[in-house]
Amino acid sequence: MKLPWYPLSLFSISLTTTLCVYLAIGNPQPEEAVNLNLSATIAPVEASNSIQQGQAIILNGKTYKIPWTQWQQGDKTRIGISDIGAMNLLGLELLSTDDPSLQPVRWFGTNSNQPLPILARFIAPYRYLDITELIQLAGGQLQVNNNTLELNFPIAQINNIRQGNQTWGKRIVLEVDRPTVWQISQAKGHGVVMISGKASATKLSNYGASSSPKPLVNTDEDDLGSPVSQTPESSLFSLEDTGNLTKVHVDLPTAHGLNVFSLSNPNRIVIDVRADGMVPKEIVWTPGIIWRQQLVTINNGRKKTTFPVNWLEIDQRSPRISLKPITTNFNGQTGTAPLVTTAQKWRAAAAINGGFFNRNNQLPLGAIRQDNNWLSSPILGRGAIGWDDKGQVYLNRLALRETITTATGNNIPIAFLNSGYIKAGVSRYTSEWGQSYTPLSDNEIIIVVENNQVIYQQQARKAKSQSYPIPKNGYLLTIRKNAVASSLLSPGTNLTLQSNTIPTEFNQLSHILGAGPLLISNRRIIVNAVSEQFSKGFQKQKASRSAIGVTKRGTIMLVAVHTRVGGSGASLDEMAQIMQSLGATDALNLDGGSSTGLVLGGQLIDRSPVTAARVHNGIGVFVNP
Repeated sequence: MKLPWYPLSLFSISLTTTLCVYLAIGNPQPEEAVNLNLSATIAPVEASNSIQQGQAIILNGKTYKIPWTQWQQGDKTRIGISDIGAMNLLGLELLSTDDPSLQPVRWFGTNSNQPLPILARFIAPYRYLDITELIQLAGGQLQVNNNTLELNFPIAQINNIRQGNQTWGKRIVLEVDRPTVWQISQAKGHGVVMISGKASATKLSNYGASSSPKPLVNTDEDDLGSPVSQTPESSLFSLEDTGNLTKVHVDLPTAHGLNVFSLSNPNRIVIDVRADGMVPKEIVWTPGIIWRQQLVTINNGRKKTTFPVNWLEIDQRSPRISLKPITTNFNGQTGTAPLVTTAQKWRAAAAINGGFFNRNNQLPLGAIRQDNNWLSSPILGRGAIGWDDKGQVYLNRLALRETITTATGNNIPIAFLNSGYIKAGVSRYTSEWGQSYTPLSDNEIIIVVENNQVIYQQQARKAKSQSYPIPKNGYLLTIRKNAVASSLLSPGTNLTLQSNTIPTEFNQLSHILGAGPLLISNRRIIVNAVSEQFSKGFQKQKASRSAIGVTKRGTIMLVAVHTRVGGSGASLDEMAQIMQSLGATDALNLDGGSSTGLVLGGQLIDRSPVTAARVHNGIGVFVNP
C-alpha cells in the first residue's frame, strides 16, 4: 500500500529558497538546489497502535536488514525506523538526549545548536524514530509491501568536490544539490561512503574512478593494523560510479576512521579522516539503558594515551531490565554466528560478545550458566561474572567442583561439564550440550547414566566417528586418557552426584558467564593473566577489547574498545585503567580481537559489521513489557 502524505504535525518547516516544495506523493521534485531551515515544534503524542512491522527496508532498490514499524496515530499513519538503523541507513547523526521519547538529530538543514527533534517510541526490542516528515522533507516516497518497507529518494547531483589538510587529518567535502542519504562501511585500511547521488564524468575522471575497488574484508584475527601511526597520503580517495550510487573509496591510515556528517547552505556531505573522530554522546535509549561514547585518556607510564570508547550502562535492578547469557544454538552448544544475528534471534535489545570458544569446532571454552542450567562449565579457574534477576552481581575467579560417588564409596572427580576443553579425566555432558555427544578425542570411554544408574558403556575409537545419544533423564560421561578405571562405572552401578561452585557465592546466582582475566576487584586493578592460565603473550597483547563491569551505583557496564588514537589496541592493563576511569569498581575482560562487538537496537554500534567475526556466545540485555 502507498501511504498518503499528511500535514506536518511534528515540525514547522520554512524553505529558504524561492522554490515551493510540495509535500505530496507524485508532485514534481525541484531541479535546483534546495536548502532547508528547520525550526521544530513538538506535537503531543497521541495513543497509537502498531499495525505492521518488518525487518527489511529497500532503499532506492537495495535491500537492508533494518527493523521498521508502521502505526496509526489519530487519523494519520506513521512510519518508524530503528534509531541505529536510521543512523546507518540515512546518515542521521544522533545527538545526546536524556529523554528516550525524543531524539535530536543533525541532518543537512540542522546543526548541533539547533537540532531536529524526532519523536521516538519503544517497541521491544527496538527504539523507533518517527521519520514520516523527514522522508517528506527529503522529497522521498515510501511504500509498504507485506513485511518490507520501500523508500525511494530523488538522486542528488554532486556539484563540487574538494579536499584539504587539517591539523587532525584530512577533510573531503562533497557539495550536493539537495539533501540525500548515505551509508558508511569501513575495515582496516579502507573505508567507503555510499552516497545516493551522481557525479559528472569529469569529476569521476579527475578523482580516479575505481573499476576494481578494494574489497571490504577483515582478513586478520584483529582489525588493528600496524602499531605505528601513519599520516594520510596527499590523495586518499577515489570515486566509483554504480548507477544512482556514488561510492567514495577512502584509504585509511593506521587507527584512523571516518566521521561523516552533513551541512547546509550549500548542502554538503563532509567526510573527516581522523584518529580522534569519535563525537562524544550520551543517549538515554530507554529507561534502564544509557548509550555512551567518549574519548577516555589514561596515564600510560610517562605519557597519556587516549582511547575511543563505546559503552552501555544497564540498570539491571529495574523491573523492566534483565540480562542473561545468549548462545547461537538453541538446541545445543555447537555453532557461531554474528553477534547481531544472535541478539535478534533472542530478541535482545542490546548485547555484548561473551566468553572464549574454539573457532574450529565452534564449542565453548568457559563458564556459561543460564537460568540455573550449566550450558558449559568454567575452565582453569578463570574470571567470571554471576548475577540474578534481583540485581545481585558477583565477580571472582570461578571453579566448578563436581564429584560422582558410587554405591561402594568410590569418589570420581568430574573435570568439566558440557565443555569443549579437552583434558585427561572424566567429563560430563547433559541435554544442554545437545541431543547427542560426539567424542572430541580418540579412544574415549563412553558411559550413559539414566536415573542415577549406569546403563551402558562403550569404548569409542576415532574422534568424531560416532554420536551417542544423551538421555534427558540423566547424562553421559566420557573418560579420556584412561584417567579412571572404567570398571568403577560398569552397567548397573548406582551413582550420586554432588556439584558446587568455588567460591560458593556463585551457587545462588542464576546466570554466570566466564572469560578472563579479572581486571578490577573492589576498585583495585588486579590483572594477572598468568594466574588464570593465559599465556604471557596474551598478557602483553594489544588488541580490541570487550569488558563487563559494575559501578558503585550497582549498574552494569558493557564496554568495547578498539584502537587508541593514532595507534594499536589496548593491553589488559590499559583496559583495566579504562574501566576504572569509567567508574567500574569490579570488572572482567571478555573475549576480544575480532570477536569484540557491542549491539544496540539490532545494530553494531562499535564497529563496521564487515570487520566483526562470528561468536559463540554473549550477554543479552532484555527490556520486559
